[in-house]
Amino acid sequence: MSDESNAEPKHRELPEFLSPEADEVTEAAPPIERRATPRTTGRAFDRSKGAAFLVGTGILLSRLAGLIRQTMMARYLGADLAADAFNAAFRIPNMLQNLFGEGVLSASFIPEYAGLLGKGDEEEATKLAGAVAGMLALAAAVIVLLGVLTAPWLVAIIANGFTGEKRELTVRLTRILFPGAGLLVFSAWCLGILNSHRRFFMSYTAPVLWNLAMVATLVIFHKGHTQIQLAIYLAYGSVLGSALQFVVQLPQVVKYARGIRPHLTTAGAHVRNVFRNFVPAFVGRGVVQLSAYVDAWLASYLGNGAVSSFTYAQAIYVLPISLFGMAISAAELPAMSRAVGTTAEIGAYLRGRLSDGLDRIAYFIVPSAVALLALGDLIVHLLFQGGRFQRGETIWVWQILIGSTVGILASTMGRLYSSTFYAMRDTKTPLRYAVVRVVLTTVLGYLFALVLPGLLGLDRKLGAAGLTASAGLAGWVEFYLLRREMDRRIGRTRLVPSRVARLWMAAAVGAAIPWAYKLITDRGAPILSAHENAVPSKLMAFILLAVYGLTYVGITAAFGVPEASNVIDRGRRLLRLPFRGR
Repeated sequence: MSDESNAEPKHRELPEFLSPEADEVTEAAPPIERRATPRTTGRAFDRSKGAAFLVGTGILLSRLAGLIRQTMMARYLGADLAADAFNAAFRIPNMLQNLFGEGVLSASFIPEYAGLLGKGDEEEATKLAGAVAGMLALAAAVIVLLGVLTAPWLVAIIANGFTGEKRELTVRLTRILFPGAGLLVFSAWCLGILNSHRRFFMSYTAPVLWNLAMVATLVIFHKGHTQIQLAIYLAYGSVLGSALQFVVQLPQVVKYARGIRPHLTTAGAHVRNVFRNFVPAFVGRGVVQLSAYVDAWLASYLGNGAVSSFTYAQAIYVLPISLFGMAISAAELPAMSRAVGTTAEIGAYLRGRLSDGLDRIAYFIVPSAVALLALGDLIVHLLFQGGRFQRGETIWVWQILIGSTVGILASTMGRLYSSTFYAMRDTKTPLRYAVVRVVLTTVLGYLFALVLPGLLGLDRKLGAAGLTASAGLAGWVEFYLLRREMDRRIGRTRLVPSRVARLWMAAAVGAAIPWAYKLITDRGAPILSAHENAVPSKLMAFILLAVYGLTYVGITAAFGVPEASNVIDRGRRLLRLPFRGR
């Protein structure tokens, strides 16, 4: 690829072969094997890796704050009636944040806004941002009003298995939480603007304030109040945190989008492009969020504690998906959206970025899957066990984590493929395949969660693990469909099998060390016993997990995997230790 193609690309209309209407790959960009795919190099790619690191750091801080919140909730609310009600109602603001922040605005607003910035047309970009803000204000007002009025019906959708006091509490909490959901919509708008200006850290760190507001609420009000009262206070704390998350980003938004003024208009080609892509993106992300609601709805039939245990497990297995898949996808989207050159050059540019992104994702997600499968008890013990959350809940959450390992790699790589389609101004293709995924998740989830445990004579609690396993199978189908269509558009992109095999081998060897320690120290205990005698403290759980991570990095570095050297180099710079990379 020429030096110009490695420089920061300028905005240009995508060639015909990249559009969703194209019927076949043109001769300028035929399908090629993975080894022939050019590696993305140069200053633009280095900036992208730096951006991914900033996004990942922001997400890590946000997720750590979220895990602290979950840990405090587990300690003070446990896994009973109040916890189930709050976690079910809490899906509303989470859904809207994921829907607007990670999906709709990323798919429709960022490519158009970043394209205008790439052309140097800041005035038109500011007008576009103001128009989007005005429309979001209207949408948020309607959403909040409808949410408050229809809360009883929403709860019937979210958790139809809830009855009596639990159902009433869930309705009340949902009504309290909805105004906060509206504020999170504007937080997502801030994220879109800051990401387009390559200011990633603030937008992905802002949710820390949301989580800390809820942690402070739990700490302040847990004494002298029942669990139901504490859940109500926690809902108000969430609304306060939503406001803080939005307000903290405003100064930078005003700085980079100078003179911005929200207004209602659909005039202008760029505004129309955003809203034309907004609808399929909204439906597509809504369909994905619907899948999470289906899981919660099915979990509500599995008895007390099922919804909250499922939520605790989700907080863990979503972490690597967000930390690596979302970080890489978010950093790549603005760069991909500015692709310039001939048809062949743009195709090669996108293939290079996509292939490198897949390599980075695999390096981190493979050990994450092995850790959830083999060492999930240590993770749950370290994060949640204590107070009202005891050994039995640890085992239950671990079983749910085991089910999640089925599709974690496919789900994470699928995010990057979806972002590539968004960069190509195509929001309809991800929508079609998201619908397929949700239908499969619903059908398989019903079978795995509610039917199979009874037929096999298993504890119905295991149905929660069936939910995550069924979602994983559906995720593989969606990933295959996305990859097949992308191959048709820009050429073949694949992970190198021998490289992936080395990753799995390194992860298996790394996990064998703490696993062997548990078995030797706690001989005779069943495999899923959590080995209470072997791992009596959180410190020991942390040490065993650290041994696993360091072993994996060491083995992959010995194999010559580039990402391992990058990890060691970043660690060296953070710790200021001498290291000479490959």
